[in-house]
Amino acid sequence: MNKREGRGVETETQAPTPEPGDAPRDALLAALGDRVRSLRARRGLTRKAVAQAAEVSERHLANLEYGIGNASILVLQQVAGALHCSLAEMVGDVTTSSPEWLLIRELLENRSEADLRRVRVTIGELLGTGATDPGRGRRIALIGLRGAGKSTLGRMLAEALDLPFIELSREIEKVAGCSVREIHDLYGTNAYRRYERRALEETVQIYGEVVIATPGGIVSDPATFNELLAHCTTVWLQASPEEHMGRVAAQGDLRPMAASKEAMEDLRRILDGRAAFYSKADLRVDTSAKSLQQAFDLLRSSVQAALA
Repeated sequence: MNKREGRGVETETQAPTPEPGDAPRDALLAALGDRVRSLRARRGLTRKAVAQAAEVSERHLANLEYGIGNASILVLQQVAGALHCSLAEMVGDVTTSSPEWLLIRELLENRSEADLRRVRVTIGELLGTGATDPGRGRRIALIGLRGAGKSTLGRMLAEALDLPFIELSREIEKVAGCSVREIHDLYGTNAYRRYERRALEETVQIYGEVVIATPGGIVSDPATFNELLAHCTTVWLQASPEEHMGRVAAQGDLRPMAASKEAMEDLRRILDGRAAFYSKADLRVDTSAKSLQQAFDLLRSSVQAALA
């Protein structure tokens, strides 16, 4: 191994040099290799030191740095650990695109959910995208899984508050000019999310006071969910997975689970995956083990208290 001293860092045998007939490097692997090499240089580590810390061969690491390695996710995790960085930083995401992003991410790392929420709201207000809409308090948006009662309770709430009622799924169909199922079948999920965002933006622009029943997956798109949080007082209608399933089945609609033999398990996974986002709502109303009237009374009192 050829070595020379430079700020206390050894320079090791270089990565393999490509031959003229070599196939072009994969762009993703090449970019990954560049980031690994840059991170190693930034931390002043030799390739040998990183290879030893990551418990991989020096040749394997050299191939990875040059962009001709086909590293498994576990090897990447080991190399990230040896470089004292997150896997995201090494692989590359938007938060690694500039020093400011990295410094901001460092400030937020290991903060509590409450701290992160305060930062998110403050940033939104600073950038003019936060909850500064004066009409936010009079737009009530119900979120939650299908079967939570958003449509039924939403209509009842709108009538009690003397407000218009909007079912966002119907607005999405108006924007697209076809049914929700046709949007998915013909154009795909990405197109559906675009129509969903447009329908929400138009609803917010048109109605200063309204009750909105949102699709269960609206939390899946961060941009749309941020829009909802910024312009509406949100209420998470909670229920147990069994009650969600029972209510949808009672309506004669099992489409979301039609192809699954483990419907309840699928539903639990969906609920678990979305719960952290639903929990960002301003209010929570648990409708489990409650009659329709009991659930409505709880929803109405919670919303009226918030409006007051």
